[in-house]
This record gives sequence, structure tokens and C-alpha cells, in this order.
Amino acid sequence: MSVLGDLRGSRELLSNLTMREVRGKYKRSLLGQGWSLLNPIATLSIYSLVFGFVLRQNPAPGDPSGLKVFALWLACALLPWNFFNNTVQGGMSALVSNGNLLQKVYFPRYTLVVASMLASLVTFGFELVVLLVALVLFGATPWLFLPGVIVAVVVMAFFGLGIALMLSIANVYFRDTAQFVGIFMQIWFYATPIIYPVHLIQDKQIELKAQGNNIPLEFIYRLNPLDRFSTIFRNLFYDNRWPAWDDALYCFCAAAISMTLGIWVFTRFQGKIAEEL
Repeated sequence: MSVLGDLRGSRELLSNLTMREVRGKYKRSLLGQGWSLLNPIATLSIYSLVFGFVLRQNPAPGDPSGLKVFALWLACALLPWNFFNNTVQGGMSALVSNGNLLQKVYFPRYTLVVASMLASLVTFGFELVVLLVALVLFGATPWLFLPGVIVAVVVMAFFGLGIALMLSIANVYFRDTAQFVGIFMQIWFYATPIIYPVHLIQDKQIELKAQGNNIPLEFIYRLNPLDRFSTIFRNLFYDNRWPAWDDALYCFCAAAISMTLGIWVFTRFQGKIAEEL
């Protein structure tokens, strides 16, 4: 049976698992789901203070929106990154954290990873609504580009899900996986122009070339799919324009490769999951 067929046949289970993830994340906390908004707002405030006020990072104004608000510029890439990070790390832990359930009941194993991604998507949806309202208050017109936003979110979700499927299997067999991935995600975050403008990389490239060093720094940065996703979300939200076709194509290809590998790895090794747990 295909993955899609399994998920279609497990719709009710998938829905219940997703809602369990959403409700259980901040269970018994005083503010409950309010933390899903307060956490990114706190992170955004800290980065805005450090990089926007103290270090005086100065990204280019939105083109053609004309926006020049560092916090909004930052949020347009930081919130998608948070969604991607939560999808990968949450999905990676989904099998191990549900070991007892997997040993007692049979159901499609990847339902747990997909449910984790969908729970992150619900939180991301609330965050995007707040971001859209803030952008409109500052004079942007992001609603004109909502179809593009929806497509970008879906493509990023598949990209993250494919990685999560592979890592969830790795985490079952090698429990140190989560620790290594946590470190790698920090490196990946700072290697992506999220909290600093991409022109810093371009300026460094010019500086290196003037010194006779032909390292293709900008080209290397552009190999990073998260750089492309960040650019696309900033184009849609902050600039209020459609992204370049090559960025969109790159992200589609990255998501397709990620999902293909993720499904292949998961399908091949899922038979011994309960045994290993």
C-alpha cells in the first residue's frame, strides 16, 4: 500500500495524533497555547535588539513595498525557519517518544512523523496570521501574494518532512542522533541569511576577490535550500513581489528529493522499529 493510501486510510488517527501534539505541547502551563506565540515573539525581540539596534544590521528596504522595519524583515525568515526546525526535530523524536504505543498497536509508523509536522504547521499558521496583520499595519500588501505563501509553506513542509522521516529512523537505531542534529541545526541556522542580510555575503565575496581569493562564497551559500526558502518568504511578505523562478524551482526540487529519500529510507527500515525500541 502506498504512503498516501496509508495516510488516507488513517485520517482519523492522524487527526487525533496531530491534535494530541498541539494540545500536549504546553499542557498544564498557565498560558497554554499562548506560548506558541510568545516564544517566537521573545526570540524575535532579542534578535532585533542585538542585530538591529546594537550591531546595526541594515537590510535593504522592501522592493517594491518600501518597508524598512528590521523586526518584520527578520520575522519573514525567522518564522519559516522555526517551522522547519520544529518539523525536523519534532519528527525526528516522534518514533522514540511514542515507543510504548508502537510496541502495543500496529498502525502506519510514519503517521507519527506526519502528525508532528502537522502540529508544527498549526502553530506556524497562527504565527503567520500575526505576521500578516503586522505587515498590513505597516503598509504592506501581503494578502495579494497569499497563494504563493501557501505554496511555499507546503513545499517547505515536504522538505522538512522528508528530512524528519530519515532522521526519525536514524534516531531509533542511534540515540545520539538527536544531539548531533541539535548542533547541526544551530550551524545551519547561522549559515542561512536569516538574522543578517545577504549583502554581507556578497560584500565578503567582493573582498575575497580583491585579495586574489576566488572562493565562490555566494555560490556556496546559494546551495543551501533554506537560503532559497528565506528569500522566497521575504519576497512574498516583505518585498511584496513574486520570487524568482530559479529560487522556486530549486525549492521544489529540494523538497522532491527530500521526500523521495525520506520515504525510501523509512519504508526500508520501518519493519524493525518496534523491535529496536
